[in-house]
Amino acid sequence: MSVLERLASAQGRRDDVPNQELARELARSRDEEAIRELVAHLHDRDRKIQSDCIKTLYEIGYLAPELIAPYVDDFLSLLHSRNNRLVWGGMIALATIAHLQAPALFEHRQEIQRAIDQGSVITVDRGIRALATVAAQDAAYRRELCPFLLAHLQTCRPKDLPARAEAVLIAVDEANQSAFIGTLQQRMPDMSPSQARRLRKVMAAAEKS
Repeated sequence: MSVLERLASAQGRRDDVPNQELARELARSRDEEAIRELVAHLHDRDRKIQSDCIKTLYEIGYLAPELIAPYVDDFLSLLHSRNNRLVWGGMIALATIAHLQAPALFEHRQEIQRAIDQGSVITVDRGIRALATVAAQDAAYRRELCPFLLAHLQTCRPKDLPARAEAVLIAVDEANQSAFIGTLQQRMPDMSPSQARRLRKVMAAAEKS
């Protein structure tokens, strides 16, 4: 049976359970041929197949990112898709492999930043996580990427700030610690009590970095 026959749309399903089950099986069996087939159909004529393929691939990325890491260029190409489902799905996939493909993502940082600036909430959230993960890998990456990350923290919606700050925390070092904490302090008046508590925890963690 082709791996495509096991996708949700092929079974007449509207939920993602078949795709999640397939992802778990492929991660467990490390079926590289099936994974290649999923990647090959990211640009299938049928949008349902496209959607099922990217869903299954990033679910594999959560479990065994090394299995989808070789396809970093395929995921980067999705950031230019007219299908928003592929854009944010591709960004999720990139976020799962960012620690394994930091040089490639750094090389394409402007494309990722552009997708963040223009993207949906999921695209933005996972894009920030991806860039923060890349920045965490190397001091040179941090010098280049942290201004963008801090600018995002200055302007993102208050309700999104605690989670985004938690994501960026992994990229904080002695060189950017003060700017990171200062940015969060400036946003404190915008925060609800629960949001402020989360930010204070992030700032306390940053002070120890």
